[in-house]
Amino acid sequence: MPTHPELPERDRRILGVLVQGYIEDGGPISSLWLATRGFGVSSATLRNVLSRLEEQGYVRQPHTSAGRVPTDLGYRCYVDQLLGERRSSRPAPQVEARLRRAGTLDDMLADVSQEAARVCQQLSFAIAPAAETGNLEHLDFVPLDGGKILVVVVSTGGHVSHKVIEPAEPYGFPELQQAANYLNSEFRGQPLLAVRQAVMARLGEEQSLYDELMGRALRLANTTFEDMASRPTVFIQGTSRLLDDIAGESPEVTLETLRTLLGMMEEKTRLVRLLDDYMSGAGLTIVIGSEHHSPDLQRFTLIASTYSDGHRTGAVGVIGPTRMRYSRVINAVEGLSKAISRKVAPKP
Repeated sequence: MPTHPELPERDRRILGVLVQGYIEDGGPISSLWLATRGFGVSSATLRNVLSRLEEQGYVRQPHTSAGRVPTDLGYRCYVDQLLGERRSSRPAPQVEARLRRAGTLDDMLADVSQEAARVCQQLSFAIAPAAETGNLEHLDFVPLDGGKILVVVVSTGGHVSHKVIEPAEPYGFPELQQAANYLNSEFRGQPLLAVRQAVMARLGEEQSLYDELMGRALRLANTTFEDMASRPTVFIQGTSRLLDDIAGESPEVTLETLRTLLGMMEEKTRLVRLLDDYMSGAGLTIVIGSEHHSPDLQRFTLIASTYSDGHRTGAVGVIGPTRMRYSRVINAVEGLSKAISRKVAPKP
């Protein structure tokens, strides 16, 4: 992330109050307003500080006669100060209790995305670990109408993947049961990526080595796993909040920003790629405005935090206008990610 020059203590405090005031009210902050915030200096001194902050790129003046609003660099300085002063956070006890009662990881992530949207009042997401990095616990085939088959794959940590396939050959219920039994007995406990590679290797061997049941089971498995790695499981909540912001004429949320965000949410793989680009390791990641690589995201802030079951990593996060309640969002996102890790971590 970009660095910023070290500000004198007083300037940093004034900038922090300005950013917080702008987040709360949405209007430019004047020296007269700051003079009422207990700094013990005159409006003239505050005007000089604001001019200096503007020269250094922390604030800007939208109109000649207006006060100042924070720039992306101003938000960054404010957020870095928040991170330096805050204590570790965790969600409310009732939220943790609800997460502990969740039957599967998918159930928990659906709850988490909903809770993040409620607390943060922003578009929120929870992303399951990549399916290919888990170990196979159980696989089932369920016959559907029209020759289609519902495949249910349960992997490490209770993660459940669903996929509907349409094989070229017909399968009856007994055949599907036998195929599932064979695949579970052969591959249970192995990494999904290794299962996929083993299935492809066996299919490439001399077909006469396998009886008809094994061959059909392997063909089903190949269809099941062939694109699993490219199908991230993403849970999204909070779209209605963006619509409310537009209805309320929020200056940060326009139809254009809504269209950009919703487009990225629909193309879930883009969100996953975005996180892969930014999150170099475990923990919290915050990307503000112009820090984004993509120009169409430079009106937004992304706040995300990873969780892990000891083998695989997923993420919880929020994306919204740069004017957001950073302290609340950071605490919620990090607290929820830690709660997931506590739930899915291997038991000693």
